[in-house]
Amino acid sequence: MSRIAYVNGRYVPFAHASVHIEDRGYQLADGVYEACEILDGSLVDARRHLERLSRSLDALRISAPLAPAALRFVLDETVRRNRVRDGLLYLQVTRGVARRDHGFPDKPVKPALVVTVRALDRKKIEATAVAGIAVITVPDDRWGRVDIKTTGLLPNVLARQAARDAGAKDAWFVDDHGLITEGASSNAWIVKDGVLLTRPSSNRILTGITMTVVKEIAAGLQMKVEERAFTPEEVRSASEAFLTSATQTVIPVVSIDGYNIGSGKPGPLAIRLREAFHRTAEIGPKIA
Repeated sequence: MSRIAYVNGRYVPFAHASVHIEDRGYQLADGVYEACEILDGSLVDARRHLERLSRSLDALRISAPLAPAALRFVLDETVRRNRVRDGLLYLQVTRGVARRDHGFPDKPVKPALVVTVRALDRKKIEATAVAGIAVITVPDDRWGRVDIKTTGLLPNVLARQAARDAGAKDAWFVDDHGLITEGASSNAWIVKDGVLLTRPSSNRILTGITMTVVKEIAAGLQMKVEERAFTPEEVRSASEAFLTSATQTVIPVVSIDGYNIGSGKPGPLAIRLREAFHRTAEIGPKIA
């Protein structure tokens, strides 16, 4: 079945979906996005994702493209039309179409909204979790408001490619103080002395929806969570490490910069958190 995209009020064949050449998202990365997991035909944690979308829009002073109920209908309908059971929904809002100028348009323009859906190979993701992944560290050269989920992701792109070039799966950013902030598209965690460590929310990280859910899971399982930054050296001496993201939930990290973490295999706490994730996350009604 051919894929369907929602573009500015219309459901169109994916192959023919397009935006205006002067869309500010295309020319200036003047937009925000969200990525939401689809599990067995249902959206996962959609409420939390839409709440974060609203915060990102407010931070950039972009109007909401639709009322909340109408936006949720579009998301559900895009999933339904694509008949995707397990996959990823991508939602992007830009300031809209206007003559290229760094300042906001003199006259308000309608925000542009694009929604796409694609299937994910859940067996492949599960195999990755069973094996664990390698990460490398790279300098954090991003702008100072990465808590806003903008489409301006060039440093993340370069970091992910650096990881691939090194034979790793992901890259973890290190700030000017020698502390890990987060991954190229994930949040970073380690386990030391039985305590889960992850960086506290601030403008230096994007507080992940999955990260938030994992904190709730940990509380329910009586695991201690300490929110503080840590160094690459602490990662190497940790008993285990993992990352969290919407597309992969919890993925064990077994090495960093070529050094094994713990036994060099997925740790028990990461495995336990992964197994518990979908029992705690908010699963929406069946769509596809």
